[in-house]
Amino acid sequence: MTRPAVLITGAAKRIGAAIASVFGRSGWHVVIHYGHSRVEAEGLARELPSAETISCDLADPLAARAMVESLAARLPDWRVLINCASIFELDHATALDPDVFERGMRVNAATPTVMAQAFLKQARAGGGKRVIAITDQKIANPNPDFFSYTMSKHALAATIPMLSMARDDPRDRIYGLAPGAILASHDQHEEETERSHRMNLLARKTGADEIARAALFLADGWLASGETLFIDSGQHLLSQPRDVLFLARV
Repeated sequence: MTRPAVLITGAAKRIGAAIASVFGRSGWHVVIHYGHSRVEAEGLARELPSAETISCDLADPLAARAMVESLAARLPDWRVLINCASIFELDHATALDPDVFERGMRVNAATPTVMAQAFLKQARAGGGKRVIAITDQKIANPNPDFFSYTMSKHALAATIPMLSMARDDPRDRIYGLAPGAILASHDQHEEETERSHRMNLLARKTGADEIARAALFLADGWLASGETLFIDSGQHLLSQPRDVLFLARV
């Protein structure tokens, strides 16, 4: 294989699929990870010039690490790991749900970290490796809704500078990419989505393609390691008392 490789978790749908499409059409071999969306993952793989699918339950960090180790052993130029998959379940700052908390911290923070560590240690890549952690603008603009989810994204964001300081190869880069409201989430209907996604400084909808192009930019490693890009039309610069999902409801 002559193409550089990228693994994107949760790449069968939504933002992950948008990222996979941009990388695939930019000359990369794309490893499309999925949990349960096999049909969508395989359909996307057929659309790209060079792609494969792989399945793993990200609730199991040991299985996720084994997946990374297996890919590292056979991909000759694996340059980028994008930890995009996450779960978004509702609880509140006044009533933490222990089950929601445990699932969120494991899938959204612990497993991506274990994968990043294994990737940085074992993958072979020309010119250094890149880890891109998809966080959330909530790391700068928190509110009491989706409490456990937000804590998990703060935990993931904290790993970015720490992994960067601990890296062995100075050519490696660890980045964060923090989207705002991009696609319909939770139980939103179309009218709510249109209103909520414009609750930012520019009063505009941020597209999934913008996140994908930002990820492709980070894959080149022009920024210093440890940096986070916010792609949210300025939403993280506001102070919003609730998730925009609820602010948009009338």
